Amino acid sequence: MKKKFYITTSIAYTNAPPHIGFALELVQADILARYHRILGEDVFFLTGTDEHGQKVVKAAEDAKKSPQEFVDVLSSRFKKLVEVLNLSNDGFIRTTDKKRHWPTVQKIWSKLEEGGDIYIKKYKGFYCFGCEAFIREKDLANGECPVHQTRPELIEEKNYFFRLSRYAKQVKEEIEANKIKVVPGARKNEILSFIEQGIEDISFSRPRKKVQWGIPVLSYIPKVGGIKSTTYVWVDALVNYISGLGGLSFISGVKNKYWPPDVQCIGKDILKFHALIWPAILIAAGLERPKNILVHGFITSGGQKMSKSLGNVIDPFELVKKYGTDAVRYFLLREIPPTEDGDFTYEKFKQRYNADLANGIGNLLARTLTMAEKYWLGIVPKIPQNTPETLSLGKFVTSGWVGNFQESIKEELIKSISSTENFSFNNSLFSVITSVFICDGYIEHHKLYKPAEKLGNKKEKIDAVLYNVLEGIRHIAWILLPFLPETANKIFEQLGLDPEKEKEKTFDETTKWGGLKPGTKFKKSKPLFPKI
Repeated sequence: MKKKFYITTSIAYTNAPPHIGFALELVQADILARYHRILGEDVFFLTGTDEHGQKVVKAAEDAKKSPQEFVDVLSSRFKKLVEVLNLSNDGFIRTTDKKRHWPTVQKIWSKLEEGGDIYIKKYKGFYCFGCEAFIREKDLANGECPVHQTRPELIEEKNYFFRLSRYAKQVKEEIEANKIKVVPGARKNEILSFIEQGIEDISFSRPRKKVQWGIPVLSYIPKVGGIKSTTYVWVDALVNYISGLGGLSFISGVKNKYWPPDVQCIGKDILKFHALIWPAILIAAGLERPKNILVHGFITSGGQKMSKSLGNVIDPFELVKKYGTDAVRYFLLREIPPTEDGDFTYEKFKQRYNADLANGIGNLLARTLTMAEKYWLGIVPKIPQNTPETLSLGKFVTSGWVGNFQESIKEELIKSISSTENFSFNNSLFSVITSVFICDGYIEHHKLYKPAEKLGNKKEKIDAVLYNVLEGIRHIAWILLPFLPETANKIFEQLGLDPEKEKEKTFDETTKWGGLKPGTKFKKSKPLFPKI
């Protein structure tokens, strides 16, 4: 049986249109899904939309729509973003899905009740409308929510509570032992520090009369009697990772081949929910916990937080429309540190685009195919192997750097793979650009750019050098497959290769030197990335 790999994003909240920050999370998850498919694993990639809660109701009222009409429009926009970013997701879950999601949430609730982990009590606490969460008084910053910089409302109501305090110690131990690996280490320390301060039980519902837009609680508590409640929006949302797999069956004891999640990609603002509350729910329900929680930072715009009032919100749809899907994917992955905050400006975007894509990858392919047409008439000849001339061509010196061409390209391939394994996507793409630099330096060293008559009668040398560069480009395309799938396919096609057949090759087959066979006919096309 194939090794399985289950990856999720958080689900996007449908009170506002998609923004560039969520696009970053989607693309990060897509890289990992595509990468593990290349490794031959059985992958399931889930994303979706979170559609309940008070903020949705307020946004719907402002738009003069019913909540359902409002979320239908917003959810379709997020589905469109998935298409625009060329994601390879296998599932898309909506929390308004009454066939798959609602019964799963209610089943989880009943399991927690059966285990004595849910009870009713009267509660008084600070509630942040922006977070849609109760906040401990000691976590406020000058009386305000540290995330939204607003004063929370003091609320007193009777709710269902979850015995989070019962499971906090076990969650802490699993995070410390990396059974639940939180990446980066700074976020791991953050959640451990939060738990060490002491964990109280948390509200798991809101009164139905106050919050009607959500999943009704079907209480099974004996003797106590139910109170009309709506499932707290965060409990509802977290269960999507189960319902998106068709969760009812394996909650009931039938093993699901994809569970548990291998990687869950989230933003740093929802760390507490995913690294504390979510594992506690799973322990209480008797389910395995996620193996890795990958936490990314925020994207600022010109050093400022994005907001509609400042007019600096970056629309991912407009960006893709203007520059192309792969250009946007490249910037997000190369320029934005995978687990830290990063900044977006159009000036930075254009600089990165021109330097790495237009003048880098695109120019290397175009100039090399132009030479191949000139020397080979567009068809790969039979290349002499292991002659004194060709053996010496591996070594080259450029800009004070000495290396062996084939080994250097393979080394960058290994570095890129290692970086992808460790979620260092920017370093993976740095290896791509380093490979481009190696190819360009190799061309310069052997002076292939000079007219044929000035190169003299060195047919074997020309053939071998040109072949090495083209084979190096084939390796670059393979590195790019998870990151810029459209670009990788275009490179394969221009090299005269079938992209689907290239993707079917094993790791050993694709990294072996000599994948470009004699008789292969090139199909040079328009530039990959026209210069801005």
